[in-house]
Amino acid sequence: MTPRERLDQLHPEMTAWRRDFHAHPEIGFEEERTSALVAERLSEWGIEVHRGFGGTGVVGVIRGRHQAAGSNRAIGLRADMDALPMEEGNGFAHRSQNAGRMHACGHDGHTTMLLGAAKYLAETRNFAGTVHLIFQPAEEGLAGAKAMMDDGLFERFPCDSIYAIHNSPDMPLGTVKALTGTALAAIDYFKVTLRGRSSHGAHPHQGIDTVAMAAQVVNALNAIPSRQIDALESAIISIGQIHGGTSDIVLPETVELRGSVRTLKPEVRERVEELFMRAVTLTAQACGGTAEIEYRHAYPATINTADETVRAAEAAAAVPGVTEVLREGNPILAGEDFAFMLERNRGAYLMFGQRTADKGGVPVHNPGYDFNDDLLPIGASYLAGLVEQELA
Repeated sequence: MTPRERLDQLHPEMTAWRRDFHAHPEIGFEEERTSALVAERLSEWGIEVHRGFGGTGVVGVIRGRHQAAGSNRAIGLRADMDALPMEEGNGFAHRSQNAGRMHACGHDGHTTMLLGAAKYLAETRNFAGTVHLIFQPAEEGLAGAKAMMDDGLFERFPCDSIYAIHNSPDMPLGTVKALTGTALAAIDYFKVTLRGRSSHGAHPHQGIDTVAMAAQVVNALNAIPSRQIDALESAIISIGQIHGGTSDIVLPETVELRGSVRTLKPEVRERVEELFMRAVTLTAQACGGTAEIEYRHAYPATINTADETVRAAEAAAAVPGVTEVLREGNPILAGEDFAFMLERNRGAYLMFGQRTADKGGVPVHNPGYDFNDDLLPIGASYLAGLVEQELA
C-alpha cells in the first residue's frame, strides 16, 4: 500500500484529530494538552517518545526495518503546534473553545499531517535509517525552534537533513512551492519610546509634543524602504502599535511605537537597522525630544539548500493529488523560526496550497481562517514519501 492509499484510509481519523486541535488551541510554550496528545499517539503506535525539549516540544524516533551498509542516515520532519492569541470569528462546530486563542495559521493541520505520516511510517518502517519527528512549540514569534535547539535537539537527534511544510491559502490545493535559496524573510522587532515634555493642550509651546514627534518618526521610517533601499530589494517596516497619553487635553510625556522589520538579505537587514536607528534618533532630536530604541533580531531568513529542495520537490511531485510543483517564484515576506534549524542543517521548507472553490482561501492570521482538511492526506503522504525516498 502506498503512503497516499494508507493516508486516504486515515483521512477521517486525521480530520477528527485536526478539528480537536483546532477546538483546543494553545499559544506558545503553553501547548500542554497538544503535546500530551501527540506523545500519547506516538507511544500508542510504538514510536520512541522524548518530551520537554524547548518546554513543550516532543520528539518521536522511528527506525527503519532495513539496514544501510555503513550508514546511520537520519532526517528530521518538523511541525509547529502553537496557536495565536486572537479571537476566532468562525461559527462551525470545531471553533475554538479557548477564549483569546485560535489556530489561525494552520499549525493544527501541520501537527496532524506529521502525526499521519508518523502512523504510516510506524506501521511500515520501509526505510533504512532513522526519522526524527519534531513537534515544535512557540513558532509564532517566540522562537520555539531555537528553544528546542538550546535544549540539545540536534545533539540528541542529529539529522543529515530536515524538512517542514506550511499550508498556503494563496495557492490552490494540489500546488506546491519549492524555492531554492531564500523562501521567507528575516524578522526583527522594535520598540521605540519617544520622550518629550508634557503640557496642557492649550499651551503646546510650553511642552515637547511626543504625538507630533511620533507622526514625524512614522513618516521617516516609511521613507526608508521607499527612498533609501534599492527598489529591487525587499524591505518592509511595519508599525503595529502606537501608545501614548491618558487625557484629551494633555500632551503626553512619552509615546511608544512597536513594530517589525522584514528583509531577505543579510546586508539589507544590516542597512535597514542602521537607517532605522538614525532616522528615529535624529527625528526625535529635531523635534526637541529623545528616543530610546529596543531593536531585537528575531528570526533569520529561511534559506533552503539546493540539493535538498530538488529532492523535496521530487517527493512532492510523486504524491497523487499534487498537480504542480513551482520551482521559481518570489519569497514570502513572512518569517518562520524553522530558519534556525536550517542554519544548523541542510533542508527545505515547502508551501502546500490549500484553496479550493468552497474552502481554504481565507488568509492566515485572520479570524475567519480554517485549515482545509482536504490537504491532510496530501501533506502527510509527502512527508512519509520523503522519508522512504531519502532513506531508501
